[in-house]
Amino acid sequence: MSWMSTPTHQGCMSDSPSHTRQVFPSAAAAPQSCAGYPLLIYETIRTQLLFPLFYSTDRNEATEMATDSLGTKLISAGGTLLGAAIVLQAVNLAVRAVYNLLGHPLSSLPGRKTWASSRLPFVRGLANGRLVQEIEDMHRQFGPIVRVAPDGVSFAHPDAWNDILLGRPGQRGFQKDPTWWTPMPGQAPGVITAIDDGLHAVLRRQISPGFTSRALREQEAVVQQYVDLLINRWRGIVEANHGEGEIDVLRWFNYLTFDIFGDLAFAESFDCLRRSEYHQWIAVIFDNLKYTGLAIAVRFQPVVAAILEFISPGVVKLLPAWFLRAQRGHTKLITDKVQRRLAYKGDKLDFMSGFQTALETESEGKEKSVITIDHVNATFSQLAIAASETTAMALSATLNILIHHTDKLEMVTKEVRDRFQSYDEITVSTVRDLAYVNAVLTETMRLCPPVPFMPARRIPDGGATVCGKWLPGGTQVSVTFTSMHREPSSWQAPNSFCPERWLPEAMNNPESPFFNDKRHAFQPFSIGPHSCLGQNLAWVEMRLALAKLLWTFDVSAPADPEKRVVWESLRTFLLIEKRPIRVVVKPRAEVAVK
Repeated sequence: MSWMSTPTHQGCMSDSPSHTRQVFPSAAAAPQSCAGYPLLIYETIRTQLLFPLFYSTDRNEATEMATDSLGTKLISAGGTLLGAAIVLQAVNLAVRAVYNLLGHPLSSLPGRKTWASSRLPFVRGLANGRLVQEIEDMHRQFGPIVRVAPDGVSFAHPDAWNDILLGRPGQRGFQKDPTWWTPMPGQAPGVITAIDDGLHAVLRRQISPGFTSRALREQEAVVQQYVDLLINRWRGIVEANHGEGEIDVLRWFNYLTFDIFGDLAFAESFDCLRRSEYHQWIAVIFDNLKYTGLAIAVRFQPVVAAILEFISPGVVKLLPAWFLRAQRGHTKLITDKVQRRLAYKGDKLDFMSGFQTALETESEGKEKSVITIDHVNATFSQLAIAASETTAMALSATLNILIHHTDKLEMVTKEVRDRFQSYDEITVSTVRDLAYVNAVLTETMRLCPPVPFMPARRIPDGGATVCGKWLPGGTQVSVTFTSMHREPSSWQAPNSFCPERWLPEAMNNPESPFFNDKRHAFQPFSIGPHSCLGQNLAWVEMRLALAKLLWTFDVSAPADPEKRVVWESLRTFLLIEKRPIRVVVKPRAEVAVK
């Protein structure tokens, strides 16, 4: 079933016509330049070699025809020597494709033949941002276990969480796959990307003090301060527009969460809310995300990279050059902020406190630490995204879905306004137990997970069993959150926005249509030793911001349907691409701007 042809609903679910997959132009029409070679190679192999080889009734004739066509196109494009070399590589790919389909230990798993035979479709999806949608299509077609590459399997079965991340009895969770997790050139591993479990444990232990219950209590005032500033800025926009303003909420929620992160990580705000614009460092982070995703895609195809390098030395360095230029600026900015925070002497319990203590202890000769300043820089570079972008995306998705489900919007707004008689009553502690607010946020993260997929883990040597399937060592295993959260065997009405499924009565009443939902499939913050440290802080930010916004403002969808954002149409480059999410905001009558 197509990603966009599933039954549609309002909000997160699309009302637009069925999605038509992008079709690559024919190889003959590909640009005859160095930049066009990856497309030329992919399309020629797919249409002129693999398709006839696997589907022709006369394989010998098909292979001869495909090889002749392949050679003609490549020789005319790049010269006899290059064409011959690529023909040989294409034949090699074809032989490997036959093995992958017929002789590989994973050949019995369901999935598309094109994806099982070669990594190229997977890499294409990763590079063009459509990987999540493609994998979701396959899960709906083939079920909760799908082969998505010759050596890759995606799981949408809830048992995968424990099998992959925690391990079966007597085993540990699987290690991160280096193809995905190895740092970019010139970068050290941080708490999120560290592959070595020992290093990860040390880094996590140093940052943990900033996420304890005590720390969270101390941080409440900081969160409250910036949420109040957000409300005041929106009031200013509404007043300037004569009582009604159309706001790009994603941009403003980014301002909020990055300002909070700056204060809690570096003891200084980025001043995004005050200046109504992104800090330079944040813009660099967003650029780096896309470049990093494309760089990972290249790692899966070293032969293509080598061919490009042979065609014209330096061509393969084109993407890394973009990435490295941005990375140099990013590195300088993060280094400066880290150094200023480490120089600050105080008793503030924040994200940097543990690292500061560890580095000071080593400098005084009291204890040798495995942590270097490069580890600290890398960790805070990664946390800037993990602690900020994801929360902003979740809040944006929540408003985006509510304005298209007006019945749910009325219910959650009523809960907030009935509970609080004044704005000042809304605090971190008083919003914690708002049942429908929690249900709305949870259901939004089920349908619109801020992190759409989990980069792969690797099956250890000797093999292992995941969801009842034995997999050989070296297999890449992963979970796509979107597929896990919409798996029909786990959820009633999986594609519908139903906050009621998270209310106590739905969980406890056997008569509820949602009673049998497999809620343990919902793990938006992951589980195990690599789970999100900041999930409690994220919940604090989301509850407080949503409650204060709904108490203060009436929100609605823009009149222009072209401004509607269909969440499923957004591409993924490690995280979801940034597109304006517009919401009409005006003050509720009782607190109208004068």
